Amino acid sequence: MPIPRFVRDLRAHLGHAPLWLSGVSAVVVDGAGRILLTRRADNGRWAVVSGILEPGEEPGPAAVREILEETGVEAELVRITSVDTAGPITYPNGDVASYLDVCFLARHTAGEARAADEENLAVAWFAPEALPADLTESSARRIEKALRGVPEAWFSRRSPTDP
Repeated sequence: MPIPRFVRDLRAHLGHAPLWLSGVSAVVVDGAGRILLTRRADNGRWAVVSGILEPGEEPGPAAVREILEETGVEAELVRITSVDTAGPITYPNGDVASYLDVCFLARHTAGEARAADEENLAVAWFAPEALPADLTESSARRIEKALRGVPEAWFSRRSPTDP
């Protein structure tokens, strides 16, 4: 999984010591009500799109950027669905990090889903009732919060001029 330059610079000073980082995640839903998931390269498990904010980057644009970079999908943000903490997580290289994660519900607007970077082994759409067994626990919680109270019909294809 690529490490942002600013984190590499910090690691040069801190080694593997715990870092507190800001992150974003997104539960992306298409017009059929399916959820976009990525199979992560670092642990082989399915997860919602997520990433680390660059210094000074706003969470919303960061989530849209991560969706496109990781999956090739364009999406519009619907709303913030949760703000949670995660970690500490120990990565295969020994780095330890904890995150403040801002999760968004997003709607697919364009693009074919594909593994668009080296962070993911695969990308696929799943019906909410048929999520993979090896979905990360944090992603399962984020999906549950994101879809709470949202009618399935809401995600049907709409004109950009619709309210």
